[in-house]
Amino acid sequence: MKSGLGTAEVNSAGGETSAIPLVSLRDVSLGYDSASAPVVQDVNLAIYAGRLIGLAGPNGSGKTTLFRTILGLLSPLRGEVFRNCLLSNFGYVPQSASLDPHFPLSVREIVEMGAYGRVRSYQVLPSEERKGAGEVLDKVGMRHLLAKSFFALSGGQKQRILIARALMVKPRIMILDEPLSGVDEESRRSITDLLVDLTRKNGLAVFFSSHDLQMVRTVADQIVRVDNGNVWVEEKKRGGQS
Repeated sequence: MKSGLGTAEVNSAGGETSAIPLVSLRDVSLGYDSASAPVVQDVNLAIYAGRLIGLAGPNGSGKTTLFRTILGLLSPLRGEVFRNCLLSNFGYVPQSASLDPHFPLSVREIVEMGAYGRVRSYQVLPSEERKGAGEVLDKVGMRHLLAKSFFALSGGQKQRILIARALMVKPRIMILDEPLSGVDEESRRSITDLLVDLTRKNGLAVFFSSHDLQMVRTVADQIVRVDNGNVWVEEKKRGGQS
């Protein structure tokens, strides 16, 4: 895996862009064991700032494996991953947060976890970081829940709080694994609108996964599909069709 890419990148639809991608995968095969067949193979993908990318595929098709490779948690079996930003510039919302429901954590405490990478161990969180927690909660529309117990919230509220925690990292790229899974229809709409705003208004690259291909086609600028070990990219055409 490499950092830095000094030339213009050709995007997945074949058109040249002057912008340098934040992340680029070239002829990448993914998996957990080099002795076994790859989970996903021959991935060619570029991720640019200000783009909303949807990753669609059935359960077990390799969506999480692709995310873990981009995040540096897995090494590719073959090919190269280039990054033009630090791994600390990635905000990640996993499919299920590993938080102990018996440990009383407030919404503020959950969100402030996103700042821990900038704070020394056992250091009191600086006032500007505490202020930042309120600001990212404003972005997700959840400031009014600041003092509430995280585990008392609904599924949709929890998901927005986890997005706020990822925003607290001050990311350039957001990666969200099934952010719409297990939430009600109103929460699905509000979270989808939030992801669109993060790209349009904040200029972030947002890469999210879903098994709902129709929804992905509706909102994403670019659709990455994965199934049976293969990946292909659909670029949305003018008028919103892919």
